[in-house]
Amino acid sequence: MKILKSVLATALLVACVATQAQSIVVASTTSTEQSGLFAYLLPEFKKAGGIEVKVVALGTGQAIDMGRRGDADVLFVHDQVAEEKVVAEGFAVKRFPVMYNDFVLIGPAADPAKTKGNDIVEALKKLSAGNVFFVSRGDKSGTHAAELRFWKMADLTDKKGSGYKECGCGMGPALNIASSSGAYVLADRGTWLNFKNRADLAVLVEGDKRLFNQYGVMLVNPAKHPHVKVAEGQKFVDWLVSSAGQNVIAGYKIGGEQLFFPNANKP
Repeated sequence: MKILKSVLATALLVACVATQAQSIVVASTTSTEQSGLFAYLLPEFKKAGGIEVKVVALGTGQAIDMGRRGDADVLFVHDQVAEEKVVAEGFAVKRFPVMYNDFVLIGPAADPAKTKGNDIVEALKKLSAGNVFFVSRGDKSGTHAAELRFWKMADLTDKKGSGYKECGCGMGPALNIASSSGAYVLADRGTWLNFKNRADLAVLVEGDKRLFNQYGVMLVNPAKHPHVKVAEGQKFVDWLVSSAGQNVIAGYKIGGEQLFFPNANKP
């Protein structure tokens, strides 16, 4: 009986180790999570590769910091400047483009600041001049980084107006604040399309080429953090940029509208 118990305990331990080996931690953005993409994408990856993905959804800056600390195996984010920097610093192996969508300026359908159009810089100038309530994520996310770039383009880095407020929150909560208070907010289109609490909010600025929103994926460097699950993490990266993964991304739609556009193999 003692021998049998020992054998069973050993078998259980081996099974637990095998299960752990077949899971990875992906640090990603709130937009990939709150848009519903992961709920659609990850079951397909598990079918193909047998690997479970545990997602930690944060602002891109915080997700990248997880990679620097070795608290994730893979980074899947959307701030190309920050992504290239973390690769240059040696904390990630190589950056691969995966997909894109765009940012949009959301605000009250009545648009009291008269921002509607396809010029994000002109829209921000009007928001600043009118001291209109604008809710910024203020969380060092990819969306926040893009927003700050647009304010800089408008030469308004330090002149955003008295209505500018930072929430230090994710995309969903920022949209909820805008919805409940009639504020303007910069959002990624994917989260907006999956957002249910719209009240009278509407897309006011879109179509500006500067609103392009690219996503990239990177394996955390095992040379910095030897515990990184290299084989499993690389399998996820390879699948995302493969034709199979790209087709799954292209297939994710809400109300017939595609949320993300795969571009891993485009120059």
